[in-house]
Amino acid sequence: MFKILVIDDDPIVRAILKRTLEKQGYETTIASDGEEGITQAQMLRPALIICDWMMSQLDGLEVCRRIKADPELATTFFILLTAKGAAPGEEEDRVRGLDAGADEFVSKPIEMNELKARVRAGLRLHQLNQDLQNKKQALETLNQDLQTQKQILETELAEAADYVRSLLPSPLVGAVTTEDLFIPSAQLGGDCFDHYWIDDERLAIYLLDVSGHGVGSALLSVSVLNVLRSQSLPNTNFCQPSEVLKALNNAFQMRKHGDKYFTIWYGVYHRLKRQLIYANAGHPPALLLSNPSTTNIQVKQLTSLDLPIGFLPDVQFDDAVFEVEENSTLYIFSDGAYEINQPDGKIWGINAFTDLLTKCSQENACNLNQVLASILTLNSQDNLEDDLSLVRVNFG
Repeated sequence: MFKILVIDDDPIVRAILKRTLEKQGYETTIASDGEEGITQAQMLRPALIICDWMMSQLDGLEVCRRIKADPELATTFFILLTAKGAAPGEEEDRVRGLDAGADEFVSKPIEMNELKARVRAGLRLHQLNQDLQNKKQALETLNQDLQTQKQILETELAEAADYVRSLLPSPLVGAVTTEDLFIPSAQLGGDCFDHYWIDDERLAIYLLDVSGHGVGSALLSVSVLNVLRSQSLPNTNFCQPSEVLKALNNAFQMRKHGDKYFTIWYGVYHRLKRQLIYANAGHPPALLLSNPSTTNIQVKQLTSLDLPIGFLPDVQFDDAVFEVEENSTLYIFSDGAYEINQPDGKIWGINAFTDLLTKCSQENACNLNQVLASILTLNSQDNLEDDLSLVRVNFG
């Protein structure tokens, strides 16, 4: 039931309005002056107020101003009862009433059918306003919930990225040294890499990149990392890259892993023979730089045309063998290292990336953080669109 407050210093008018409105089914309260009316309004919070303009002490105009200034009563529909502003030439009075916050006017003497109609219209508008306020509040609550969920999700993604980072290897020292760079994108991705000595003579090196982004890609990436690190692929010689890729392809068919596939470059370096054998499943080519710190650097792309892991069963992968000259450097990376959107809208590309690594080697300043700084100056966005993984292996 709607609450209506009547404020009028004329007892006859108060009685007539109260009886009329109660017959219409409204809960009606009366006040005999402006101060009492304001007090009643603050207590009752009525949907609609009918107030006489011409009252002693506090007139209806001031009552209206104070009512509308109260945030909890600002949406209350306010009708002024008045003979002012009705006649020609009295338009300024009506303007004053509107400026004070009045929503409607009813002229005296009161025509009851008109009053009833204006009350019904005012209550409809009040109800619409209340509905809008309720929907606004519901939207604000929903937005707060979404912001909270977003913060939780971002925290969990950051924790997942930290976990992936914690699994990555420490740099190698000794006859072969390594330097690693892993910069996750704004969204959790699927890059992983590792390097470890299989025995005293052979070093395994690999980098993989799972399709897509998010938790699913990261989980698959970590699963592959754990399988390779624990050498748990059955009947597999981990010193033979083609066998490793074949076993991975049998174990990680995409139809069984959320339609996700991954690319991988896997190599084994024989320390005594100074020989590198590798296989590549759809991954960007590794770069082998010979004669570093000279103007005669030779760059070899270690690539292949084999499919990524998980596309098709029973794929045969090929090995390739390279002799590694003394002080050569091997770079393995994901496509996030060179697929950089530049401000001009063009993709930077692998050729430009190769030129950057070559130039750094010639200047004997190929610190990976310097390489990263050069890449970030080319990026047109605040964050990288894809994970950036880069492994540098120095063969002493």
